[in-house]
Amino acid sequence: MTTTVGVIGLGNMGGGMAATLARHDFPVFGFDLSQAARDKAAAAGVIPVSSLAELLDRIDVVILSLPKAEHVEQLCLGKAAGQANGLDASSLMALARPGLIVIDTTTSTPETSRKVAAALATRGIDFIDAPVSGGPKGAASGSMSMVIGAEEEVLARAMPVLEAMSGSRVHVGSCGAGNVAKIANNMLAACHLISTAEAVSMAAKAGVSPEKLLEGLNAGSGRSGASQVMFPSWVINKAFDSGFTMGLMRKDVGLASDLTAELGLALPLSSTVAQLWDESRATLDDSEDFCAIVQRTDPTLFGHGE
Repeated sequence: MTTTVGVIGLGNMGGGMAATLARHDFPVFGFDLSQAARDKAAAAGVIPVSSLAELLDRIDVVILSLPKAEHVEQLCLGKAAGQANGLDASSLMALARPGLIVIDTTTSTPETSRKVAAALATRGIDFIDAPVSGGPKGAASGSMSMVIGAEEEVLARAMPVLEAMSGSRVHVGSCGAGNVAKIANNMLAACHLISTAEAVSMAAKAGVSPEKLLEGLNAGSGRSGASQVMFPSWVINKAFDSGFTMGLMRKDVGLASDLTAELGLALPLSSTVAQLWDESRATLDDSEDFCAIVQRTDPTLFGHGE
């Protein structure tokens, strides 16, 4: 039997995932508050719907691609989430049929994932947290990576959909574990952008070109996602068009700081990196590309392109 998929949130990431699944011959329905986003998805083979109820009535698996944890909680549990005043009739929890699998690709919090999963389970709905890396290009090409928090049986049922929309999948534990792993990943990415910018700046002032330095770093032990992908693709050419914003990375760095505080840990390097990202608000707007953080290290070398 063919699995019918819904995607909620048809932005840069969700729209790419929906189009990828449509190319793999899944019937895909898409919902977004933006008519423009629905129209763009329709051009890629996705069937647009105008309401959450219409979407949930037609699908077996739903993929969430939302900005923040609070959006996931509100969508799934409704505006009354956390209150003792009954089930919100407009929520996914109220509208979905038992047996639905919810795959949340949002970079959320482990607490939100566990709370939502526990509530949905009372209605016979399964929940997987599967935040993604690879940006809009990865979503559109099906090459992105996933770190997954799920029970084995639920993951096995969802695997055909996950395989079609991603290049690699790592099951890191039960519900919530995927978001722990993604928060750790993005904290490292935030650090590597700054540390690589410092290394490139130092080498440039010592007479070594950025391009040659990156070639050397990527052949050695100092390589990272920043040196292998971010700098060649979006920094050295001054394109700054990764599709991921300063605002989203600041949000993710904040999630790491919150988790560190919740666990009672002292992580001095992570704390310094978080401070640098916060201070960057003075010169870099939330709407700018996240790779633009390097301009704080060396505005002359990494200044905006034309």
